[in-house]
Amino acid sequence: MPWITLIAAGLLEIVWATAMKQSQGFTRILPTGIMLVGMVASFWLLAIAMRSLPLGTSYMVWTGIGAVGAFIVGVVLFGEPVTMGRLVAAGLILAGIVAMKLAS
Repeated sequence: MPWITLIAAGLLEIVWATAMKQSQGFTRILPTGIMLVGMVASFWLLAIAMRSLPLGTSYMVWTGIGAVGAFIVGVVLFGEPVTMGRLVAAGLILAGIVAMKLAS
């Protein structure tokens, strides 16, 4: 159950990061509100997961899901460039998440 909670926290990190982009520097109310709710929910779920999982593992997986997810959202929704370097970097982050999970 802590791993499901941690994954949910990571997915919410993607939500709030995307909403932050959409808020246009906090000038749009709805995306700013979604960002704030997403942040609180993401941190709350991370804290719950950390009751059972190690700090380093939890934080690394949480930020990794958010980073790779934000990269994918950036490419799909915002037309950000897909270069070999960016793909390799995202792949290394994913490899780190898998390695951290296996080492736990």
